[in-house]
Amino acid sequence: MNFKKGEVLYFDKPLTWTSFNLVSRVRYHLSRKLGVKKLKVGHAGTLDPLATGVMIICTGKATKRIEEFQYHTKEYVATIQLGATTPSYDLEKEIDATYPTEHITEEMVAEMLKKFIGEIWQTPPAFSACKVDGTRAYDLARKGKEVDLKPKLLVIDEIELLECNLPEIKIRVVCSKGTYIRALARDIGEALGSGAHLTGLIRTRIGEITLDKCMDVDTFPEWLEQQTIEMEEDKI
Repeated sequence: MNFKKGEVLYFDKPLTWTSFNLVSRVRYHLSRKLGVKKLKVGHAGTLDPLATGVMIICTGKATKRIEEFQYHTKEYVATIQLGATTPSYDLEKEIDATYPTEHITEEMVAEMLKKFIGEIWQTPPAFSACKVDGTRAYDLARKGKEVDLKPKLLVIDEIELLECNLPEIKIRVVCSKGTYIRALARDIGEALGSGAHLTGLIRTRIGEITLDKCMDVDTFPEWLEQQTIEMEEDKI
């Protein structure tokens, strides 16, 4: 393998890790193995700290492929708690409001989910990496500042109700780049005449890359020791 020429690696991002944490760990082990101080390493598609699952990491010249991977369809399995909201739409922040759920039935949930399939407009969460005048929205939101984000057009290819243990539901979502599953949870709650927030999220696929093809970051050093490493860069 030639990590300077460029390799594409697949990882299962651990819970509570930021995407940057994973990139940093991979870069650290690669730099030690190669005996270099600098090596380009980047990821294709951010995952929130409270999400796990498929993350594509590119090294060296393969970092030029990051944008290509970002446009691949993504699949998620999301656990959503109905009847309560949080400012971040997930468990990062405490519950700020509660709503009735007694009127919600499994049939109602199944019918409502169909309405989200196709092109939809979605307002990103204030606690997101979207930029507002050059500043990350989450930096502003965490300082208590008002964040005004514009709705974005995106595509939901599939939504499947996997489990319905009201007031909790579990869904599978296949969607386009730029979809915030936290925001989808918010919108699902509103559509059901209640509130909702995300309590669990797994990215199960990016394009053709599924979880079973991903490495555990803890076993990465051992895996790296078993690889045949080419040290020289390609000559053009």
